[in-house]
Amino acid sequence: MERVGWIGTGVMGASMCGHLVSAGHRATVFTRTAAKADALVARGAKRVDSPRAVAESSDVVFVMVGFPADVREVVLGERGALAGAVPGTLLVDMTTSEPELAREIEREAIARGVGALDAPVSGGDVGAREARLSIMVGGLREHFERAQPLFERMGRTIVHQGPAGAGQQAKLVNQVLVASGMVGICEALLFASRAGLDPETVLASVAGGAAGSWALSNLGPRILRRDFAPGFLVEHFVKDLAIAVAEARRMELDLPGLALAERLYRELLAQGHARSGTQALVLALAKLSGIEA
Repeated sequence: MERVGWIGTGVMGASMCGHLVSAGHRATVFTRTAAKADALVARGAKRVDSPRAVAESSDVVFVMVGFPADVREVVLGERGALAGAVPGTLLVDMTTSEPELAREIEREAIARGVGALDAPVSGGDVGAREARLSIMVGGLREHFERAQPLFERMGRTIVHQGPAGAGQQAKLVNQVLVASGMVGICEALLFASRAGLDPETVLASVAGGAAGSWALSNLGPRILRRDFAPGFLVEHFVKDLAIAVAEARRMELDLPGLALAERLYRELLAQGHARSGTQALVLALAKLSGIEA
């Protein structure tokens, strides 16, 4: 059975690594905030003090951190995973990051005899806990096939999208959809409230029709309860949207819906909601109308 390493045990990473531990894999973990790995260590995972040490003890190393700069540090840095990986190791970055960085990592990995995949996910904290994530994978087919049994412990929809960077591109497609959808959900619930309707009753009507979506059914009720706890952090979503905007510009695409969503989420960030969930967008939209969400 493959020895697994895990770098980054935050909102989603801890659950994802936990599924591999439950399946019987020996796990080595690193996280900048040690307490975030306590539950995994209590279940038998070994905690080490650097990404390099994770790779030295692992056959397959997973990365789930916050920003492209973090990926670069924990993978390509002096004490990064590639520095400790021996030929035959497989490195899987599950962070939503930049397609070009994924391609750079693959080039550096191949030069060392190491495999690399970019495999960002969708499904949020609930999908991570319940092992029903959608996993979008870029990289060589042989590396995808090696990782697939491990992916199946974490997700339900696992698709090889193409060469290095393709997984990241597919995730950006996902984020464009999510961003525009969340604007619509928040606007619709504010409309219902201002119209004097019972938003919960309205939600019961529309969620099962053509307007229904995962986000409406799962995040709509959170908005009505004013539950802005993160399934996915605003600061990470703003990072994703910035990458999507940059990629669209590079491809000479004009995507006004994406641009609007990014602007609104940056306003939410400026209001101090970096660590809130993406459903907190309703607060930024409510402020535009001078009302309380």
